[in-house]
Amino acid sequence: MNTSTLPVSFEFFPPKTPEGVEKLVGVRKALYALKPQFFSVTYGAGGSTQDGTLHTVQSILADGFDAAPHFSCIGATRDSVRAQLALFKQAGITRMVALRGDLPSGYGAFGEFKYASELIAFIRAETGDHFHIEVGCYPEVHPQAKSPEADLQAYATKVKAGASSAITQYFFNSDAYFRFVDDAHKLGAEIPVIPGIMPILSSSQLMRFSDACGAEIPRWIRLRLQAFGDDSASIKAFGLDVITDLCDQLRNAGVPGLHFYTMNQSAASLEVCKRLDLV
Repeated sequence: MNTSTLPVSFEFFPPKTPEGVEKLVGVRKALYALKPQFFSVTYGAGGSTQDGTLHTVQSILADGFDAAPHFSCIGATRDSVRAQLALFKQAGITRMVALRGDLPSGYGAFGEFKYASELIAFIRAETGDHFHIEVGCYPEVHPQAKSPEADLQAYATKVKAGASSAITQYFFNSDAYFRFVDDAHKLGAEIPVIPGIMPILSSSQLMRFSDACGAEIPRWIRLRLQAFGDDSASIKAFGLDVITDLCDQLRNAGVPGLHFYTMNQSAASLEVCKRLDLV
């Protein structure tokens, strides 16, 4: 694969303040230089950031780049999903990330969709091939899965329901990604699987996120980060080396793209892409 043609994409979360909105405009402009394939914009628990998500996606589309809102179905009804799909079409959106999503804390289970696969099947039934549907997957197993087999089966069900491609949870062990893709292929789930990449910006933040989402931080990385203490410059320099090396391994193996979880910052993702000659 020609290195310069490896597609990249980036994830943002909707800013909650006017300052955050302004800052994200600068971050987006910096990342536009990489001519990304698309940007994805997250969605709070139970759709709590729905307006912010749509507004951010529309701003990116207006700048001439593709953007995909996260779209979760927990707590949704068929009518509410139908209305949302009409809104997306009206806004010129042709790509989305379809997820089960999380309920806001304190809510019991409700709504007409139990799984992302049901949402995907419904979107396909309602809109045919209008949307490119991305789904999530977990090379190191979803933290709520009953077993690795059950998790793979749930992923295969999403693919059969009509997913176009998948984005993984972030990981630091490339073998987990390759094993997941091989196992998925054995189940007939053969859509492109784009590795999710988490730049290392802060030691405590990374530990917290990883504990919550079930991403494994290899012991050698964890110990090095702990040894740096509060030395943020050393943490970032080490993080850039680790992530560039991981992306290089993935690229050499022919992955279909790289998807960066930016945390609404551009510097680390840009630097990794520069080091990989993707600029």
